[in-house]
Parts: sequence; structure tokens; C-alpha cells
Amino acid sequence: MTQAAVRSSTSDGLANRPADPRLICALDVPTSDQARALVDRIEGAVGFYKIGLQLFATDGMGLARALKAEGRQVFLDWKLHDIGATVEKAAAALADAGCDLLTVHARPQVMAAAQRGVAGSDLKILGVTVLTSLTEDDLIADDHSLSPALLVERRVRQALDAGISGVVASPQEAARVRQIATEAGRPDFLIVTPGVRPVGAAMDDQARAATPEQALRDGATHLVVGRPITAAGDPRAAALAIAESIALI
Repeated sequence: MTQAAVRSSTSDGLANRPADPRLICALDVPTSDQARALVDRIEGAVGFYKIGLQLFATDGMGLARALKAEGRQVFLDWKLHDIGATVEKAAAALADAGCDLLTVHARPQVMAAAQRGVAGSDLKILGVTVLTSLTEDDLIADDHSLSPALLVERRVRQALDAGISGVVASPQEAARVRQIATEAGRPDFLIVTPGVRPVGAAMDDQARAATPEQALRDGATHLVVGRPITAAGDPRAAALAIAESIALI
């Protein structure tokens, strides 16, 4: 979409609508000051933000609390992975921050422990299945005998058994994840998809990607978009263009 088209859609009122809660902007920058500058530039075109490991290493929780205080939704993408007791205690501590989503590695003991830790809170646990940067060759090098698709299936079933709220999976596995969750009686199961790239955007380090429209049609509930928004010359216009592309899905 051209900048002129974005301006036209904005004039039609898109910019004045509530931010689409399915679109999550990844604040993958080194400092909370840089993250705050990005949020300010996006100016309400996005209402849901992902805070990842880069910010975790600095002042990620401070930023998370500030964004929540301003009425935004926050996704803590910290991929917890430790013994069950440690994960349970960490998840319980994070539940007190009032954030919305928290990732853990999709291992049965880890997921079950995290779910116990957030019991009684609104924090939802997501199991990270297979990173979107990984290919089948990468899994073979890591001693996995399953393809990415089959490994995702196994981990989705384990996530359902653990009773967590959803998983993180590439858009290419979203349709199969939705089918498995529906067959298990979990139509509410969240499917959060990174590796989302609008038409014409660079793939960067994503090996298993799809467009925002395709990811949603295949069953994704949330789209995580980083560089196509944050590295754009006009991040707000880029976010509005993605929101417009998914508005009728």
C-alpha cells in the first residue's frame, strides 16, 4: 500500500477506530527509551505491545507496568524454561504485574508449572512451539526426528493437556493448530503468530512466514509484527496499513 493510500484510509476514519487487538507490535529494541519513542510514534494505531528479551535485559518490567497503566495490552515474550518450581514462582511473580500474555517453552512440565503460577490471575500462558526462524535442517541438527509441522502438533497437544491458554506457532502451522484445538473442545485456544510479513516486506530471519491476512484466515488469533512496523519510515502509517488489510477478516 502506498503512503497516499494510507492517508486516504486515515481520512476515512481508520485512524480514529480503536486499535485492532489482534495486532501486536514487537518492541524489539535495546532500551525502554527507544521502545517508548516507538510507542509514541505509533500514536494509538496499535494497542498491544510485545516486550521481548532485549528489553527484559534492561527495564522491561518497568516499561510493561507503564504501558499497562496507560491502558495498553502487554505481551511478555520471555520464554521461561527452568525446573517446574522455578517457573511456577516466576510466573506467579509476573502475574502480579497485570500483563496479558506470557511465553514459556512448550515443555509439559514447564507449561503445567506456569499455569499453576498464574492461577487466579488474568495472565495467560502461551507455549512456544517451534521458533519461526527454524527449518527442518535446524531441527535435525538439534537431534529432532520430527519436521517443524509435526513437532508443533506434538507440542500443541501437550499445551492442551497442560491447560494453558494457547501457543506461539508460525503462520504456516496455524490452520493445523486450530484444527487440533477445535477437536479438543478448545475453540478459545489462542494462536499467536510471529513471522508475519505484509506483501512486499523483507523476510529478514523468518523461515516460516505468511501475510497477516493469511495467518488470520488460517486460524491465528493474534499477529506479532516487528520490523515491518518498527523499521518503517513511518511506523504509524505501516501499522495502519496492516490494520486496514485485516479489518474485514
